[in-house]
Amino acid sequence: MSILVTGGTGFLGAQVARLLAENDELVLFDINPTTRLIDDLVNRVVVVRGDLGNFSHVLNAVRAYRPRTIFHLGGVLSVASDNDPPAAFRANAEGTFRVLESARLFDVGQVIFASTIGTYGTDLEEGAPIDDLSLQRPQLFYGVTKVFGELTGQFYRRKYDIDFRSVRFPAVIGPGQNTPSVVQYTSSMITNSFRGKPSVVNVLPETRAPVMYYKDAARALVELANTPRDKIRMINYLVAGAKPAASAADLADAVKKRLPKAEIAFKPDVELQRLLDSTLHPVDDHIAQDEWGWKPHYDLERMIDDFLAEMQANPQRYVLPLER
Repeated sequence: MSILVTGGTGFLGAQVARLLAENDELVLFDINPTTRLIDDLVNRVVVVRGDLGNFSHVLNAVRAYRPRTIFHLGGVLSVASDNDPPAAFRANAEGTFRVLESARLFDVGQVIFASTIGTYGTDLEEGAPIDDLSLQRPQLFYGVTKVFGELTGQFYRRKYDIDFRSVRFPAVIGPGQNTPSVVQYTSSMITNSFRGKPSVVNVLPETRAPVMYYKDAARALVELANTPRDKIRMINYLVAGAKPAASAADLADAVKKRLPKAEIAFKPDVELQRLLDSTLHPVDDHIAQDEWGWKPHYDLERMIDDFLAEMQANPQRYVLPLER
């Protein structure tokens, strides 16, 4: 039996596919026709172009390939979700329902879901850590749709015995992360500096946004999927990258240490900063550590080194849209 990855040719999906390709038959479902992020895999996987907003696309893919596991990573991200809530609702909320309903209809045993720390928001103690039991009242519509996905998955687990599990990610950083987000500066600072382009960072230097390297994020999903079911109790898990989270200034200094000619300027956006100040919290992921042994491999230094090495080794994967 195969494994199906929604969003499979995208930023995170491509790395998950890379981890699974040696041992599994992979089907990568994505609305985006480009395969540049999977250039090393394209002859070893099946790519299905489909839209999570179209139920027949999802049903047909699941029916045709009868996967044993679905990694559900596709969707509309934070800034785009706020800019176009109807599109985000179709892809993120309805799309997740369609994946779960297709899994029920065609006897898929397991669904692994990519959620976000954006499910947390208001009414939390300022500066206090968040964990899996913290109140979830998101401010961004993206977070709203992900709370729906988590709770719908729990329902399908209870009602239909689908082995649903999810990971709440912090901002995921890595080469090829070009989708606008509230902490886009974390990836663009490294990418622009590598390309010899100036970076304008729209947050205060002392801003500490929790981040995780994309190779750690992909590994977290695969490790969670492979954990014996009897160890899974929380179901929806918060995970952290290296702790404590580096400040924007720490990241800039680490980039300049490696690329002394990097031009990085701080010009905070007042509205964005207000949003971040009200939502950013240290991440306590002890439950993921206890239940399935989660531990990040990449600290700030190793993350930047690997990011730059990837850009150097595989420039064809990380071409910006206007450069194609």
